[in-house]
Amino acid sequence: MKPIDQLLLAWVGVVSAWAFLLFGFDKWRAGRSGARRIPEASLLWVSAFGGWPGGLLGIVLFRHKSAKPSFLFKFTLAFFVWAALAAGAWKAAKA
Repeated sequence: MKPIDQLLLAWVGVVSAWAFLLFGFDKWRAGRSGARRIPEASLLWVSAFGGWPGGLLGIVLFRHKSAKPSFLFKFTLAFFVWAALAAGAWKAAKA
């Protein structure tokens, strides 16, 4: 595996872990009245820039935002942004 491939894989791993933690923290905060929440936009941006796998795991395991169709639609769009960025990075690394 080339160093750039290792770097891209590490990026996705670290950002996915961060997204997973953000989803979990926001779910925890959702149960506390008056607690400051993480904005949906932040959850979506971290998902779009490499954290989509961790965000999906957070949705499934924490059952967070799973009943909110508008968020799931935006999350799906974040997946396509993530997929396009990953494909572009992979293509650039192979060139």
